[in-house]
Amino acid sequence: MSQPPLTTTRPTVAGMSIFPFRHQPPPLCAFLFIIVLFVATFYTLHHPNATPPSLFSRNSHNALGLRRLFLSSASNATISSYLRDLTRHPHLAGTEPSLDTLHYVLNHFQSLGLDTHVADYEALLSYPTHISVTARFSNTTTMEFDLNDAPGDSSSSSSPVVRPYHAYSPSGSAQGNVVFVNHGEERDYVALESVGVSVKGCVVLVRKGENLGRGGIVKIAETKGALGVLIYAENDGGGFGGIERGTVMRGIGDPVSPGWPGVVGGEKLSLDDDLVTRRFPKIQSLPLSRRNAEILLASLGGARAPVVWRNSGRVGSGQRVGPGRTVVNMTFQGEMKMKKIHNVVVTIRGSEEADRYVILGNHRDAWTYGAVDPNSGTSALLDISRRFSLLLKSGWRPRRTILLCSWDAEEFGMIGSTEWVEENVLYLGASAVAYLNVDCAVQGSGFFAGATPQLDGLLLEALKLVQDPDVVGLTVEDTFRSQNSIIQRLSRVDSDFSGFLHHAGIPSIDMYYGADYPVYHTAFDSYDWMIHNADPLFHRHVAMAGIWGLLGILLADEPIIPFDYTSYAGQLQAHRDTLSKLLERKVSVDPLSMAIQEFALVAKKAADEAKKFKEKSYSKDDVAAAAKRRELNDRLMLAERGFLDAQGIKGKEWFKHLVYGPAAEPESKLGFFPGIADAIAIDASEGVIEHEIWRVSRAIQRASKALKGGFT
Repeated sequence: MSQPPLTTTRPTVAGMSIFPFRHQPPPLCAFLFIIVLFVATFYTLHHPNATPPSLFSRNSHNALGLRRLFLSSASNATISSYLRDLTRHPHLAGTEPSLDTLHYVLNHFQSLGLDTHVADYEALLSYPTHISVTARFSNTTTMEFDLNDAPGDSSSSSSPVVRPYHAYSPSGSAQGNVVFVNHGEERDYVALESVGVSVKGCVVLVRKGENLGRGGIVKIAETKGALGVLIYAENDGGGFGGIERGTVMRGIGDPVSPGWPGVVGGEKLSLDDDLVTRRFPKIQSLPLSRRNAEILLASLGGARAPVVWRNSGRVGSGQRVGPGRTVVNMTFQGEMKMKKIHNVVVTIRGSEEADRYVILGNHRDAWTYGAVDPNSGTSALLDISRRFSLLLKSGWRPRRTILLCSWDAEEFGMIGSTEWVEENVLYLGASAVAYLNVDCAVQGSGFFAGATPQLDGLLLEALKLVQDPDVVGLTVEDTFRSQNSIIQRLSRVDSDFSGFLHHAGIPSIDMYYGADYPVYHTAFDSYDWMIHNADPLFHRHVAMAGIWGLLGILLADEPIIPFDYTSYAGQLQAHRDTLSKLLERKVSVDPLSMAIQEFALVAKKAADEAKKFKEKSYSKDDVAAAAKRRELNDRLMLAERGFLDAQGIKGKEWFKHLVYGPAAEPESKLGFFPGIADAIAIDASEGVIEHEIWRVSRAIQRASKALKGGFT
């Protein structure tokens, strides 16, 4: 039987909260918390040179009390104030305003008395200097599109918001007839060919879909002979006319220090080096508002849209795709600049296993005001640090060390976190327990998460402890299950967990509230939008901070690291079954089957071993038991590293994870086993596919050996 949630139901009158803007702690918890603080303060005043007595000995009763105190100290008013301060002005990485946000976060951590330092790097960032898009229609009229989306006076000289652009797009102009290519995927070009349409020498118009990022869209258009790319989002700001900014760089991290950290004064490649130029597209691309895109769509002649596109989104049955007589002239002038970026890292030193690290991370930089992306997550991280500080003053110390990380320059391609991972990759591999990522903490309603499978059970247990912010009397776990939500896998590359998981092999979680939101990367991603749309009372922020912080506490404090590799074994088996059906027995998956079977046996033995430790109490002075526990924890921690391969994924060699990593081919049909998926996507020979199956099998065997321990 699971424990009841540790937060309580908010009192309501006629469906409204009596306490509309403060998350009220349970009366008993509030009383206990006051007593705890009083005792700690009294002791400190009378023994100024002594360490306060620990009020949290490591047993289940006191662990429950610790969790109650952590959750009861939540304050939605405080989180709201953090978000309001963080979003007073835009703070694009590498700009002067971004330093204000840096200092705000840094001063907050330091004011709490937390051990805080800044890790600086140098990176090549991309900014616009001139942007224009002009259309000439069949009746010879011309129209210059407004490419600003900042509310009010949005002239480029007066608005603090950067004009919509694609970072790392090459400077230059492109002129050509317009062709609509749907989502810009390979299959869309095949569909166009079936109706006799070629995009060679044209400017393509793309509505952004779910399967392909901006960089992938531009890369495919480039291979098809297009001269330029215009991308719009159908859900572009809830009717405000927002324009979605973003990067089109390929890969992640600083492009002039590929594979090594961009430390200040370190080696930087020249812009004409092949390792650098391959990261950037060769043709211009720009974002466009839906409003302007619909003007172009309405003007197109030529063939009718392929049947599979019709009545999808805003594409009607009579839509024409071009090329007709509509011509676009698009210009992008940009500048590449070396900029100093700044990661902020807080260290909460562990009391017993100080050399084992649980890492919580969120990025700080934003394309515009960043109320959702990313500062809903930043405000939650700041509140977690405040609550951890209260627990520390009460005598708590985590068993393992906790790091709180505020990353910079994520929007340009996860640069801040990637450089930090590259600089610390060996020590991370030897000592990192898990990485817990929250980017956009709140986008809307409903809890969503992705994780490596050994963390599934822990995540669900944490959800059981937190009150659902939208349904009175239920936990987040209750609503998560009732919505048939599943924990996704982390093969995507769209936030700071990527370097930790895909390159360093650190078990990871990524979490957020709300599946999507209409002001993504636009000038309307503001505090005002948040309080009127996504989370007016900041209850979802409180829930996310509670889940995130609890996960950190559980991973840092549990004597046995709470990983369940039997869950991983089950997921690997499901992946094998899916692959087998896709291959239709043309290639044997027996090597995978044998490797997974072995992994499942080892995972079961590790789970049984962990269960025995939990069921038996050991004296603190039992050195032999402590050594065995440490050895088991090391095996649990290191098993994920086994899935890494030194050669990496072909075509994306920096990404080393052969189970969950990004496929190099946009048309790959699997969300796992990226090397195998790529081989299938390019119609590789059976021998090539078989080799990739063997590579994954060997990776699973390595993970089994790490989890089992010892030598062959």
